[in-house]
Amino acid sequence: MQPMDSAEPYEQSELYKLRHTAAHVMAQAVLDLFPGAKLGIGPPVDDGFYYDFDLGEDENGRRRTFNPADLARIEKRMRQIIAGKHPLRYKVVTADEARELFKDQPYKLEIIDGLLRGEFNEYGGDVEDKARAIEELVISTYRHDAFEDLCKGPHVAHTGLIPVDAFTLTGTAAAYWRGDQSRPMLQRIYGTAWFNKKDLKRHMQLMEEAKKRDHRKLGRELDLFVMDEEIGPGLPLWLPNGNILREELENLAHEMEDAAGYQRVATPHIAKEELFRHSGHLPFFADSMFPPMEREDTRYYLKPMNCPFHHKIFAARPRSYRDLPLRLAEYGMVYRYEQSGELFGLMRVRAADQNDAHIYCAEEQVEEEFMAVIDLYRRYFDLFGIERFVMRFSKHDRKGLGVKYANDEAAWLKAEDIVRRVMQKAGVPYEEVDGEAAFYGPKIDVQAWSVVGREFTLATNQIDFVQPARFDLTFTNRDGRPEMPYCIHRAPLGAHERYIGFLIEHYGGNFPVWLSPEQVRVIPITDDHHDYARRVAAHLVDNGIRAHIDLGSERMGAKIRAAQLMKVPYMVIVGGQEAAAETLAVRYRDGEQRNDVPLAEFAAHVQKRIRTRSAEL
Repeated sequence: MQPMDSAEPYEQSELYKLRHTAAHVMAQAVLDLFPGAKLGIGPPVDDGFYYDFDLGEDENGRRRTFNPADLARIEKRMRQIIAGKHPLRYKVVTADEARELFKDQPYKLEIIDGLLRGEFNEYGGDVEDKARAIEELVISTYRHDAFEDLCKGPHVAHTGLIPVDAFTLTGTAAAYWRGDQSRPMLQRIYGTAWFNKKDLKRHMQLMEEAKKRDHRKLGRELDLFVMDEEIGPGLPLWLPNGNILREELENLAHEMEDAAGYQRVATPHIAKEELFRHSGHLPFFADSMFPPMEREDTRYYLKPMNCPFHHKIFAARPRSYRDLPLRLAEYGMVYRYEQSGELFGLMRVRAADQNDAHIYCAEEQVEEEFMAVIDLYRRYFDLFGIERFVMRFSKHDRKGLGVKYANDEAAWLKAEDIVRRVMQKAGVPYEEVDGEAAFYGPKIDVQAWSVVGREFTLATNQIDFVQPARFDLTFTNRDGRPEMPYCIHRAPLGAHERYIGFLIEHYGGNFPVWLSPEQVRVIPITDDHHDYARRVAAHLVDNGIRAHIDLGSERMGAKIRAAQLMKVPYMVIVGGQEAAAETLAVRYRDGEQRNDVPLAEFAAHVQKRIRTRSAEL
């Protein structure tokens, strides 16, 4: 993607244009080699591009798929097209002209109809502001050689600008049309393109490392979590090792929040429909909520957010300016019916435990409280070694007032000015984006990159000037008059599920000692050393260290290998010499070894690493 210090949006960059053109070239190559293929969509993405195809069914009624040999043929054909240096030509067309051009492409015809209704963008994605989409509608195509696609660009000038040694097709996957599991299953080809061979090579090395760090793969190997179809997609089961990660993160948050003056609350998992109508969430979130349950003529919903529950807690008794700021925190499980095509391991789930809090404060306190939340984010980033991040400042769009956003332009501008001042004073990297705010106020989405360059949305911070009014929240100010508080929504650790997924990949499973599910593995050399191994393990456990002992029948080398595969920070080897001297032979996860280490000294060393949450072994 673009360098972090680039002022140019990725969507307007030359790299984006290069990849967009590569997607079109790939689509032409597929149609040349598979003439009956139907085209889906083909956008650039952060590190490359993809295109979806429907290859139809074979003689046995099974959907055709691409194989590695097909990808090699497609790449070869792409290089031939690139060599032709075909110009990319833009054309605006009428709806009838578009339908005629794509009369044999049913998915394109569906997009054209969606564009006309103001429901789709050119990639078949949903549009929130239909009236604006219809008002600004332009149907256009790009053509090169004999290939023409429904597209608004941008592209490079001609196909020859794609370096033939700096692109490759990276794989295939199944993808439901428009992410809807009730729609046809298409075949997606992924590719990547760069300015030169060196950049491509570096990217492929990072991709290989990313595969090794995939949180789904490591989740299985390290016994952290499982998904079970009988329970349901997007509903993870946390195994004992994974639950330790959850508990350690929650303990961390408790410490940080206690020091910052937060008070913890707990709220139910369900509520009556009226609550979500009152908050204004239901009209906006209905499609993302689980269907209602009805009992005794009352409809209940699983909660998709904690906000209205906390508002009710604020309203439970009279409040004074002396009570503010009031910081209410909760680890609250929320439920959202994410589309099946969007579910992805721990990153997109249907049940998430959120590190949520709402800060109620007077107007003159908003800036200080917002800054304190930003500072809390930075403390977490320092702790976890997150060096690359950007805060995405999402603002309202004037045309969406009264439709997508609360209809109070002055309040929006005031709240956005507060956020901007905080961002500038904090000196954090941020970018402003129009039209992506919450319906009740501007927000900050924190984008972070793992050590292998993968981008994650980890946390959010929002100013709300709407819901306090909806819930008639007031406090008595210094003049004895009722005043409406501002509300800051914040979740610096986001959802446990996504944050843990990020940390699994960020650390590659090699968690710092304090976070490691198993901190020490005690390995006796022979059965004769079991008693001393038990005493060592008991001493470590008594000192608050998560230590396990391997009394299995395997040879010592196999036991060490098993501990290494589980990425245990310390392997303690004990034999006759260690038992006689009450010492340990310690093997560190990074390969270092120390012999004749006194037990008490080792325990103190590990305790310090845990107490200080050190990144060092």
